[in-house]
Amino acid sequence: MHSFQEVSVDYMDMNPFKKIGKDWMLVTAGDEEKANSMTASWGAVGEMWGKDSVFVFIRQSRFTKEFIDKKGKFSLSFPGEEYRRDMKYLGTVSGRDEDKMKAAKVKVDYCDGVPYIDEANMVFICEVMSKTDIEPKDFLDETIDEIWYKDKDYHTMYIAKITKILAR
Repeated sequence: MHSFQEVSVDYMDMNPFKKIGKDWMLVTAGDEEKANSMTASWGAVGEMWGKDSVFVFIRQSRFTKEFIDKKGKFSLSFPGEEYRRDMKYLGTVSGRDEDKMKAAKVKVDYCDGVPYIDEANMVFICEVMSKTDIEPKDFLDETIDEIWYKDKDYHTMYIAKITKILAR
């Protein structure tokens, strides 16, 4: 188990375009009885409704979405490059079918009852403030549906306040 410290948002010195879009993040939700994690590369960090916030996009078919909807909380974990293979596995196998955390050899730990991946260097503990289903009728650019949603498995956008940031 790694030791984390709670840090201020002022501590963050990250490029969100690289950290989220290229390095990926793990979205983890559930409780101590059952948790699930998935790889994500769509999201943002910013300010919303006076709160330090994250914006994450989860496809409606994802098992992790069920946990987020049930609990209203999740974590974003940012492991280093040495965990790329494990992250890829967590993004391609469903937790409905197997204990993919065990198979990926990642340890789940908890902060205020919210699961996160212990191999991360930085973790955001998040509480959902809003969720919006992404629907094709709202696309102003019609190529979005053609390119990104051929299978019609649309995303739900979650806006969540960051309640804690944990770092090494």
